[in-house]
Amino acid sequence: MKRRELITLIGGAAALPFAARAQQPAGRVYRVGYLAGGSHDQQIHLINAFEEGLRSLGYRIGQNIAIEYRFADGEVQRLPALAADLVQLGVDLIVCGNHASTVEAMKASTTLPIVMASVADPVRDGLVVSLARPGGNVTGFSADGGSESETQGKRLELLKEALPNLTRVGVLWNPDFRAHLARLESMRDLTQPLALKLVAVEARGLDTLEQAFATMVKEQMQAFIVFSDTVLFNYRQQIGVMAIKNRLPATSGLKEFAEAGLLLSYGPDFRTLYRGAAVFIDKIFKGAKPADLPVEQPTKFELVVNLKTAKALGIDIPPTLLARADLVIE
Repeated sequence: MKRRELITLIGGAAALPFAARAQQPAGRVYRVGYLAGGSHDQQIHLINAFEEGLRSLGYRIGQNIAIEYRFADGEVQRLPALAADLVQLGVDLIVCGNHASTVEAMKASTTLPIVMASVADPVRDGLVVSLARPGGNVTGFSADGGSESETQGKRLELLKEALPNLTRVGVLWNPDFRAHLARLESMRDLTQPLALKLVAVEARGLDTLEQAFATMVKEQMQAFIVFSDTVLFNYRQQIGVMAIKNRLPATSGLKEFAEAGLLLSYGPDFRTLYRGAAVFIDKIFKGAKPADLPVEQPTKFELVVNLKTAKALGIDIPPTLLARADLVIE
């Protein structure tokens, strides 16, 4: 159930008067490429939010804007060809959902405007020069407010609040997703002052999950954190089932993981970010350069607690934690 509506449309994504929004040149039909590592079904709620954002700015699909959707269906190796296809089609701009798709779009074109809908730390990952002055052909949203280490620290804090005796934490991650290397180092830095034992467990796909959980059980992990990427997101339902089966409470930055059975999640409302991506598109179509459009960040984050999982694992969630939750799954 919804506890309170904390997520608001951020910064430049705020609604504008309609008269100020719908000022496209008469007869012009813009072509937008949408590049995603996941599947259409996985992205549908984000697609709906994105298209809602466009409509709020006066764009009408099939009238003054056309969207070319490309989905890698969890096979990240397909992203380079899909990105190249969009460039060859002559789209005016490409919208990318995460780090991997943004990287491949950047490789496909150094001049075509690229809008990131949700990249965790684009400065650290070398996608933009700075948040205030991106400096290239990429702008959009960073999915973390402040710094990613602060967000990771908050997830650890919430997990420890739910599990006061926590001393051993696992990290489930896919080493093929290079951005996770820096996140893993950041997590090590965060756990050391808290006297938490951290064990990183690799999982590149469904066939490696059983072994990953066996390792966490062998290492006597009391809980684990999921570093999400396109591959592990595809198998979130299996991860949720295995977490409960192995009696391992877990957290992630994506609400979908909590909905799949993890104990809790803490992160931005990605629907808000995808709606906001339409504002960047509108500004670029009206003459702004990506290099000059500051990368925006979420200012509110969403805490989701899966009370059903807590009961299955015999965990009593503190009332103070439940009171702060934006969504409680019962």
